Amino acid sequence: MDDQNKNLILATVLSFLVILGWYTFFPPPEPAPVVEPAVNETVATGDTAGAPVVGGTAATDAAATAQAAEAEAPKAPRIDIDTPRLSGSISLQGGRIDDLSLKDYRVSIEDDAEIVKMLSPVGEPGAYYALYGWAPGAGLAPNEVPGANTIWQPQGDNTLTPDTPVTMTWDNGKGLTFSRTIAIDEDYMFEVTQSVENTSDSTVALAPYGTLARHGEPAELKNFFILHEGVVGMADGELTETDYSSMPDFDVDPREGKAEVTQVAESGWIGFTDHFWMSTLIPESGQAFKSIAKYDDRRDIYQTDIVLPTVTLAAGQSSEVTTQLFAGAKEWATIREYEAGGVAGFIDSIDWGWFFMLTKPIFWLLHNLNQLIGNMGWSIIGLTLIIKAILFPLAYKSYVSMAKMKELQPQMEELKKKAGDDRQAVQKGMMELYKKEKVNPAAGCLPILLQIPIFFSLYKVIFVTIELRHAPFFGPFQDLSAPDPTSIMNLFGVLPWAGPEAGTIVALVFIGILPLLLGISMFLQQKLNPAPTDPTQQMIFAWMPWVFMFMLGGFASGLVVYWIANNTITFTQQYLIMRSQGYTPDIFGNIKSGFKKTPKTDKK
Repeated sequence: MDDQNKNLILATVLSFLVILGWYTFFPPPEPAPVVEPAVNETVATGDTAGAPVVGGTAATDAAATAQAAEAEAPKAPRIDIDTPRLSGSISLQGGRIDDLSLKDYRVSIEDDAEIVKMLSPVGEPGAYYALYGWAPGAGLAPNEVPGANTIWQPQGDNTLTPDTPVTMTWDNGKGLTFSRTIAIDEDYMFEVTQSVENTSDSTVALAPYGTLARHGEPAELKNFFILHEGVVGMADGELTETDYSSMPDFDVDPREGKAEVTQVAESGWIGFTDHFWMSTLIPESGQAFKSIAKYDDRRDIYQTDIVLPTVTLAAGQSSEVTTQLFAGAKEWATIREYEAGGVAGFIDSIDWGWFFMLTKPIFWLLHNLNQLIGNMGWSIIGLTLIIKAILFPLAYKSYVSMAKMKELQPQMEELKKKAGDDRQAVQKGMMELYKKEKVNPAAGCLPILLQIPIFFSLYKVIFVTIELRHAPFFGPFQDLSAPDPTSIMNLFGVLPWAGPEAGTIVALVFIGILPLLLGISMFLQQKLNPAPTDPTQQMIFAWMPWVFMFMLGGFASGLVVYWIANNTITFTQQYLIMRSQGYTPDIFGNIKSGFKKTPKTDKK
């Protein structure tokens, strides 16, 4: 391998190191703590999301009316939610879906850990809820339509299950009767049907809407560049993503305040996405609507709305509209089923990133391997074998070329001696030699270059998808989305004290067994070839396995498992192919030479 080829590899590796090192040495800033108001203060001020507006009705008027209603309202009764995967309740004050927990997920891998709480009512830390209503138009005042603090009357069953929808009604006392029916499936999809009947003598105009509101940023915000957290929406096939941190910078809309307003013609949805959980408002397919993402800086409320077209009801007329609400875990299989059922582009609510052409098939393959094997750790190793098999033709050419380069090493050294300091003569002679022997000096770089996007795509998949969350491998490795829990500090669990806490500097130094195996596998793979003759390159290549070992020590253990498997397969492939070409790597000789000092050459 000539100097030009070595420099290309060196530049590639250094670029990779810079990207990996950036996160290690310049981690994203910790989110500022969100100070939640006390419960009594919240109720007193009516700190709820404001209703959307229709026509010239001011949002501040609607919000002021809602605030007064909440301040005077008694503690509202609730309707229980009980499904195979969800538990919680619906408040009859506003008909809010504001208490929801995920039965299948716990906050940690401990057996006694609490289940994940998805939505929570106003007054609790990090209030997060969905509410529905009608925005008033011509002929109506804000208090004549149901809003955030309307007290609804339940009808019939008081528990929402997949088999028993619940219905609530409200009469405004002026000829309008409102009804709301909420149904739910076996997973995470609510169906909300809103209807209104006009029994008055006048014509009225009003628009149905749905709202998702969050009080303050989520407490467990990752703030990591590889993951999108915030608003996610689809509008007629175009995906939009807006971070929580960007919402306060929205331009001021004359009707909505700080907001981004999108007119959707046929299909779409909008909501909030976190690391593993998501809530999304979904109108019926083919339904035009207005999609709104906005931020209320006075009350620190992040909000998304869907506002459907205004309906005009003459005396004796009625209207009905149905929308859906997804609130749950971002499971690939579940979301894919909803997309097949008519929610356009719903699979893109999972953050596949710029390399979606790689992350999507990689995850599909990993998911199906896990369905077959039943263990995510072995599935990652199986995925590595498949990727290496796909890349084998390129790897074969690369290793054959490297073996031939080794055979040409004596001739290349002879060229250098003859040419002396004439670098152009050396390069010309080498190119003629390569052409004569049909050797491509750059072939060895191809597998390395291809591994970089695959590595980042797999990292994205492991970090982002919920299927890797708390996925066990064996022994101490019970969460492949978390760093290796073992540590040299306690001899990998032999000594009777705990290892350092993950994410600390101590944990970075006292690494676990997986990063250690990673370093060793990289070291052995490197020793298939003699060390570079250039002292600088020799030093960089000598340190590289151990730098990677410590840098990847804090990464998800599933990613380290992949890298160890990849190194092991690469070592085996390269060793066997080079031997088949008549060159036997002197592994132990190369290891010994690495401990020898490079002799200094006399300068004349």
